Amino acid sequence: MSWNVSGSYFESCNCESACPCVFLSAPTTGECTALLGWHIDDGVHEGVRLDGLNVSLAVYSPGHMATTPWRAGLYLDDRATQEQQGALGAIFSGASGGHPAVLASHIGEVIGVTVAPITFEGAGASRAMRVGDMADVKITALAGQGGEQVTIANHPFAVAPGQQLVAARANNLRYTDHGYEWELSQTNGFFSPFAYNG
Repeated sequence: MSWNVSGSYFESCNCESACPCVFLSAPTTGECTALLGWHIDDGVHEGVRLDGLNVSLAVYSPGHMATTPWRAGLYLDDRATQEQQGALGAIFSGASGGHPAVLASHIGEVIGVTVAPITFEGAGASRAMRVGDMADVKITALAGQGGEQVTIANHPFAVAPGQQLVAARANNLRYTDHGYEWELSQTNGFFSPFAYNG
């Protein structure tokens, strides 16, 4: 059966703004530590509604993001029923195909799939997310010419293909799980709408 999800996506990583990985260049420190979040406004998977649910992915790549296998931990919204958790896991692990399968093709090792409280806030120039006591992150859009947001379009390495990225900078990024401890600020952020289907 077909499926589709759409809503808001954002990420923050340890690269300087704007992250060169989206242009198929090497990360600014030689490795990448990234936290991604998705809020589903509208979604259905094999008849299971997913509206209002959140998903997060923590990614570590020890080299070039496009060529070096990632280690990744997936986090599923604890407000989801068991059936919804199964649907979210199928989509965001790439098992159900579509663009998430393209992203999953870069993952060399899944270090965990965890059900956790996930709060997602997105309004105006800022995006924020908290994942249990494991992670919290907030980013704010960069001010461009005339105070307008800085946008990036048609970048070759895309989490949300077909969408313009808004370039941002992290107010804070904290992640502590699976043996990793990241504490960052003033590093890269991106946000945009997203739409996946399969």
